[in-house]
Amino acid sequence: MTAVTSSGTAVVTLPTDTQILITREFAAPRHLVYRAWTTPELIKRWWSGGKGEVVSAEVDLRVGGTWRYVMVADGGFEVGFHGEYQEIVPNELIVCTEVYEGVPEGEGEAAVCTHTFTEKDGRTTLTLLTQLSSRQDRDAIISSGMETGMQEGWDLLERIAVSLR
Repeated sequence: MTAVTSSGTAVVTLPTDTQILITREFAAPRHLVYRAWTTPELIKRWWSGGKGEVVSAEVDLRVGGTWRYVMVADGGFEVGFHGEYQEIVPNELIVCTEVYEGVPEGEGEAAVCTHTFTEKDGRTTLTLLTQLSSRQDRDAIISSGMETGMQEGWDLLERIAVSLR
């Protein structure tokens, strides 16, 4: 049976002045979504959302380990993010920091991202709660156009997770 994938179905809400909550269901079991989320070779295939080439996906998936993704966007500019893993429950939970490398003082403004993977009937719901230090930071992210890129990236993530069956 072929899984039916969806497109652009992540829901973005703003629970508080300093939070962004994204929720989406994927047509694949959570161990496959988790694998696509955490495996560098697979991250390179979805993280850009088709808007460029991911030139680096470093993952040291352990508490205290770090991650860093860099892409060269179609416009030729480089976009990088990095962070540190704070809590990991394989296939269920990842808590990490996230810093956008385009902000010079970014190290002091790390967001805390809580990724929760739940499964029902072979489908995975991923919730990503991003805790920011200020409403200004939250609003800057929301107004950056991040949702379009995130939707396209998560569409690719779903297709990759489905292909891993």
